[in-house]
Amino acid sequence: MAKGNRGFGSSLTEGLDDDIEVGAPAPSESIMASRSQSLARIAAGKVVTDRTEWVDPARCRPWRLHNRDLDHLSEDSCRDLIDAFLSAKKQRIPAIVRRLKDDPDHDFEIIAGVRRWWTVQWLRTHHHPEFEYLVTIQNVSDEEAFRVSDIENRSRKDISDWERAKEYSRALDEFYNSNQSEMAEHLKISKSWLSRLLDVARLPSEIVAAFPDTHGITVRVARDIKPLTSDRRALDLMIAESRAIVAERDDLGSALSAPEIAKRLIRATVAPVKSSNSDAEVRGANGKVILRYAHSARGGHTFKVPARSGASTTEVLKAIESVLQKG
Repeated sequence: MAKGNRGFGSSLTEGLDDDIEVGAPAPSESIMASRSQSLARIAAGKVVTDRTEWVDPARCRPWRLHNRDLDHLSEDSCRDLIDAFLSAKKQRIPAIVRRLKDDPDHDFEIIAGVRRWWTVQWLRTHHHPEFEYLVTIQNVSDEEAFRVSDIENRSRKDISDWERAKEYSRALDEFYNSNQSEMAEHLKISKSWLSRLLDVARLPSEIVAAFPDTHGITVRVARDIKPLTSDRRALDLMIAESRAIVAERDDLGSALSAPEIAKRLIRATVAPVKSSNSDAEVRGANGKVILRYAHSARGGHTFKVPARSGASTTEVLKAIESVLQKG
């Protein structure tokens, strides 16, 4: 529970969101001054009264529109914060929260600082019950909360394009009536960048399934895939390829990188070109080429089985049998 504003006078080499930043140390006064200026701009002239307190993290919950993927928060992904908190013996940079009224189990809603919240909870359950959660309490609307969170985390390198795209997609519908121009103007970002980012969130779920980790789906990865999804034939081919990629991952127990997966999806939309010896092709149930063959009067049949076709031995043998029966 709240214990007043104690121990918030010194600083560490900490980032605006997660208490860690590579580079020269910045005084906590400068960081907080920058934050106050940002909030003032967001509020369009309104005066926002800040109150910084140490609170029990168990009494806090992430805001429903926060931009962190909780499934990706772990000891490994938060190792930098864990080490920083242990070194300083406390959290240095406060999270931004707002007070809840109708939740008996929680007092605060986290607008920015979910990773710090997770880290404090982890420390409390791993032999450091003395750690508390440092928060700055704000009184803001949902739309203001979104912009506060965006400014706080805009430059975060540990937030993936996927997380940011999902956050922006929800905000676009909820706060800006699906008007991308209006949203870009409010956030002071270019419409082209916003469009490219939203394309990440708009990839069909069947395509997203090809990627073992959605955090690998960057703006660059989505840039060449998304336009192809508007063509039904290309989309069907990519979906078939996506299923083949998933099947290979399940069988082999290893995963391709996101750029490699993107290349395979795009290649699947290109019409096959027959080789100089006029090889014919047989496609499997997944839409992928599982057999190439040629026939000559003197040499008989020549069969080629592509690597990583996703087809079982039985399926390939049936394809060969079918070709032989045709003569």
